[in-house]
Amino acid sequence: MTHAPPKPGVVLLVVSTAAFLASLDTFIVTIAFPGIRAAFPGDDLATLSWVLNGYTVLFAACLAPAGRLADRYGRRRLFLAGVAVFTLASAACAAAPSIGVLVAFRAVQAIGAALVMPTSLALLLTAFPPHRRPVAVGVWASVGAAAAALGPPLGGLLVEASWRWVFLVNLPICAVTLLAGPRVLRESRDSSSGVPDVLGSAGLLVGVGALAYALVEASDRGWGARPVLLAFAVAAVALTWVPLRSARHPVPVLDLPALRVPTLWLACLTTGVFAAGFAAMLFGNVLFLTSVWHDSILVAGLSLAPGPLVVVGVSVLGGRFVHRFGPGPMVALGGVAFGAGVLVWLLRMGSVPDYAASMLPGQLLTGLGVGLIMPSLSGVVGTVLPPSRWGAGSSMVNTARQIGTVLGTAVLIAVFAGTPDLAAFRHGWLMILTTAAATCTGGLLIAARRRADHYAEPQAASSTASPASMLAEGIEP
Repeated sequence: MTHAPPKPGVVLLVVSTAAFLASLDTFIVTIAFPGIRAAFPGDDLATLSWVLNGYTVLFAACLAPAGRLADRYGRRRLFLAGVAVFTLASAACAAAPSIGVLVAFRAVQAIGAALVMPTSLALLLTAFPPHRRPVAVGVWASVGAAAAALGPPLGGLLVEASWRWVFLVNLPICAVTLLAGPRVLRESRDSSSGVPDVLGSAGLLVGVGALAYALVEASDRGWGARPVLLAFAVAAVALTWVPLRSARHPVPVLDLPALRVPTLWLACLTTGVFAAGFAAMLFGNVLFLTSVWHDSILVAGLSLAPGPLVVVGVSVLGGRFVHRFGPGPMVALGGVAFGAGVLVWLLRMGSVPDYAASMLPGQLLTGLGVGLIMPSLSGVVGTVLPPSRWGAGSSMVNTARQIGTVLGTAVLIAVFAGTPDLAAFRHGWLMILTTAAATCTGGLLIAARRRADHYAEPQAASSTASPASMLAEGIEP
């Protein structure tokens, strides 16, 4: 008996739900910091930041090998495995008796999330015909962007009961995904993919982790402290070694041939820069509302809700705009809108609460920017790479996003240098404004190079093309 192919809309719902949770848990913990700190007194802001940074560092390091493993062993199989790991780790986080245990299980959560993100996009691209992919990717990206931005308001509601609910909320959604996934997702793989470079991934983990550690600890210990200088040295060595190893390994952590495509490496770079500003914006605004305006966690969370609402609406339309105008112009326009929102905060936010005239306009403008930028950058993979590289390509874009998230949060903590005052927040908004300008520049560069891009298989590759790559060139296998 032949089973009917799964409906693309159902596939979109399943993979977007899982991607929603993976993105949500990058940021939902931000609003839970006060509750976690109260539950485990004696830990400072730098220590608590590892509940967030530990997740994002390991997430970033595991994305590339996860994409490669999915290409080789099956994208549906790895997607469902990732959801299962994420589910179990979420339950363990909710039961954590200490900060150390919480950080450890956040790391396990990150492994599950890393299996979910690249496979979800690859499964989505496989399910939709080429002419419908830009809109589908726009919806998928809007879900991820909304999840990241919804972290604070949703977390604010959950923390009213307990900080542990920010992890327990994942369990029923994951259970539904695990039940529906085997029924609606179609398996796809690239049998020519080799075993990914685990050692190179470990180098990426060490390099990004050491850099984040140095930036976070410098605010307390001083930039010239021996542990800080040692961490910077380790980061420099590791992050230099990873590309060198990737150039020699048959299945590297960094797909250097793909990164030679101008649009893709520009998209990765722009994604990292924008993610740094986006993460700093969310983290900084939560702290501003709770420490300068002295809002409750619930009020602070709800105050940040208008931005996500704009993101969802704009991202769906953004996919259509990308299909018509290309990703570059949309990224550039989004960078302008994002920067305008931050500029409003820089000029109008003060110690006296005035939400309607200062915070709200910035929320609406930054939401517009996020809604234009995220689907544009996420959709680049499907336009410049063959299907056999979708898993690896999407993992590189997501790796750049996670690295940017880690560094954006770490740099902001260094800018704050302890307990932040209004002047420190203004310095933070200036930092975020520079990332908006860089994002706009990246969009303009993508627009200038898009039509000249094409992917070239490495010369050392087998002369026999895989069915996926043949289909990408319009050849029937």
